[in-house]
Amino acid sequence: MENAVTAENLTVGYKKPLISDICFNVQGGKIMTLIGPNGSGKSTILKTLSGYLKKLGGSVFFDGVNAERVSENDKAKMLSVLLTERINPELMTCRDIVETGRYPYTGHFGKLSKTDKEAVQSAIDLVEIEAFADCDFSAISDGQRQRVMLARAICQEPKILILDEPTSYLDIHHKIMFLETVRKLADEKGIAIIMSMHELDFAEKISDYTICVKNGEITHNGKPDDIFKDNIICELFDIPEELYSKYLIR
Repeated sequence: MENAVTAENLTVGYKKPLISDICFNVQGGKIMTLIGPNGSGKSTILKTLSGYLKKLGGSVFFDGVNAERVSENDKAKMLSVLLTERINPELMTCRDIVETGRYPYTGHFGKLSKTDKEAVQSAIDLVEIEAFADCDFSAISDGQRQRVMLARAICQEPKILILDEPTSYLDIHHKIMFLETVRKLADEKGIAIIMSMHELDFAEKISDYTICVKNGEITHNGKPDDIFKDNIICELFDIPEELYSKYLIR
């Protein structure tokens, strides 16, 4: 299977370099997870890949094409993003929010076709938000908002899905249902998924490939079996091994 996302010697940061020489390939149907302490640079990498931040060096390729040569409309059809920033739209229902994921396909007038409406309803059903789909988006909980935004990203039908701490605000039921949905999107639809996660037990189970980020550098990368070892995780998060084994269940 071809690489859906490739980073070559990528440098990211806010005007000044934070992390340099980032290199990886993510194939369609695979999940790559970034793990590491808060403030280590995971979100900066994701924002740069998605184009929210300008890269400071190197290259990013989508389906083998340099991202700089991909038009905004083509990128909107190819790439869907769920970041941690909260949005506060006025007078929009949850269904309205999900429908905005179809705008790359609707043309200038934004009118949804039958196909668009089917994609919206399918995404709503997939993430279990039908019960409050017609409620005001501003009136629901943070966890419910997260699921609405995931539905929006799914109904965009992307080839690449970028998720920054997507299980934040979700209870255990919806964390597990979310992860099952993500796995199905990769396995059944061939979507390449890149995300950051704090929950190490979940990250270990869902990842095909893992990158460790700490103090502005990539410390380790590889398959979960190579990464989720006590010594690596303790070093990554500065946890004494005796406390790690005492409090963290693996």
